[in-house]
Amino acid sequence: MSVLSRRLACYVPAARSIAVTALLGASFLAIPLTSAYAADPEIAAQQTGAESAQTAAETVEQRITSLHSELKITGAEEAKWNSVAQAMRENAAAMEKLAAARTLQAPSSMTAVDDLKGYEKFAQAHVDGLKNLIGSFETLYASFPDDQKKTADEVFQTFGEKGRAPHI
Repeated sequence: MSVLSRRLACYVPAARSIAVTALLGASFLAIPLTSAYAADPEIAAQQTGAESAQTAAETVEQRITSLHSELKITGAEEAKWNSVAQAMRENAAAMEKLAAARTLQAPSSMTAVDDLKGYEKFAQAHVDGLKNLIGSFETLYASFPDDQKKTADEVFQTFGEKGRAPHI
């Protein structure tokens, strides 16, 4: 492997992380903005907020179920897994709360600075959520036997390649 190939290989995980983070931010911001153009923004915001909350809850539960299966969680690991699942639910709820609050603000009343501050709130919630998740996932991961750790490593390394929305 040439020096250039090794250098490029080092950048691929970072590029994937940046792409996933950008996708996450865009996906959470796109849903609430659609209601802003409805005839009655207040009613549309309430409807869109309820619909997106239900969709987010379904998506998070689907991701929890999928990860539970992919990681091959055993009965002995279930209590630690429940902490991970709870962290995922809390993270999704925090993001949904931000999305709902953003839906209530009329786009015409927002300045460019307000918009950037909104993005900052989503990014900070994402970072806080990752910190929350890492704490519980480290405990679970430490309890895995080596073959299950390898499976977990593979699941997380191929995460962005499967086209799944990052609700971890």
